[in-house]
Amino acid sequence: MNNERSSWAIRINRGLYRVSRRWLAWFILVAGVYVALPWFAPVLMKFGLEKPAKLIYFVYSFLCHQLPQRSYFLFAPQATYSLERVQDVWQNTFNPTILRQFIGNSELGYKVAWSDRMVSMYTSIPLGAMLWWPLRKRLRQLPLWGLGLFTLPIVIDGGTHMISDLAGIGQGFRDSNLWLVELTNSTFPTAFYAGDALNSFNSWMRIFTGLLFGFAIVLFSMPALQDAFSDITRQLKAKFARAGLEL
Repeated sequence: MNNERSSWAIRINRGLYRVSRRWLAWFILVAGVYVALPWFAPVLMKFGLEKPAKLIYFVYSFLCHQLPQRSYFLFAPQATYSLERVQDVWQNTFNPTILRQFIGNSELGYKVAWSDRMVSMYTSIPLGAMLWWPLRKRLRQLPLWGLGLFTLPIVIDGGTHMISDLAGIGQGFRDSNLWLVELTNSTFPTAFYAGDALNSFNSWMRIFTGLLFGFAIVLFSMPALQDAFSDITRQLKAKFARAGLEL
């Protein structure tokens, strides 16, 4: 029994050693799958595989509001749709619980399983990690106060969206952005100020703050993970050397 336990411990430690040596590759693989699955949901819907598609929508619904007017659509004549267009083809409601149930259809295409903010935020993490790796020796770890500073824009943007939505989806101050109209003296087209469509102010802010937060997470966490896995690699290497075993 002891020999069997020892054998399993050796195998586990060898596996941990291999993972620790290539931790970034494993991180990017896992993060890549996590980021890609929401995009597979509309693909599966397109090809009639509704059960696995709806499973993805269900799982990611715990991570995102999935409001269709703030989501991208695939196999569609346009990348995003206004709230009014969704109401026309779904239900004439401002209830977010009902609106989020709209997946799409053969005419409008099918939505990605999370919103534009989630797409930019989570996609930027594995992409940022790949950019960080060749530059890791030149970049310093982002301090905690720096992480807080880069997190502030997404807190403000997401927080004001949430407060605005309490007045009613599509009816709050972030839907019309009249404050921005006044601030910029109506310099931009009307479509820039109102709603959530691609290239609107709200859309740009969700994309920008998501990217900023994702890259900040990379600069804050990747150096710490590198140090942690390097320590694990050294400790396991020394442990096996003392035992006279090969890794």
